[in-house]
Amino acid sequence: MAEERPEVRRKSAETEIILTLGIDGSGKADVQTGIAFFDHLLLSFAKHGLFDLTVKAEGDLATGAHHTVEDVGLCLGDVLKKTVTVRDKYTRYGTAFVPMDDALVMVAVDISGRGFLAFDLTLTKLKIENFETETVEEFFRAFAYRAGMTIHVRQFAGHNTHHIVEAAFKALGRALNAALTKDDRIEGVQSTKGVI
Repeated sequence: MAEERPEVRRKSAETEIILTLGIDGSGKADVQTGIAFFDHLLLSFAKHGLFDLTVKAEGDLATGAHHTVEDVGLCLGDVLKKTVTVRDKYTRYGTAFVPMDDALVMVAVDISGRGFLAFDLTLTKLKIENFETETVEEFFRAFAYRAGMTIHVRQFAGHNTHHIVEAAFKALGRALNAALTKDDRIEGVQSTKGVI
């Protein structure tokens, strides 16, 4: 039986987005946001998390990438929350360290039902193509809060902004994949409260 892939649609005065996510996928993705580097980051997230992801986004890119990047984060959080509410036996926690040349970045996640972001990346380059690097934190924050998930992002090494950001997205994919791994020994959800 094929896995159901929830869909989220968001339409505002600034963006229009359709996003689907298959968490038990193979890393296949079709991403079109109009922001080439952001597309690359989302493709890396899906590939390394083994998620099947589709994103079709149109935004007010003449004013910058901010609205599109943040709103894709919101939609990704919404679709993950839909997926997790019907899924038990997942391990809940995941951590991944990803090296990329000079960069070493760690992402740790807890699908806790509580949105929180601790973000510690030093991004010295303000833009990569038409992608403002300050939007990386906005993406992670929107995703964390909308999904009801704690995310810690920490840089241990690196000076190349491209490498640092890409390592962070790859680590997010790997950490989330670990947190969503099923373990049949778990009864219900992985919490002493019995609920998330």
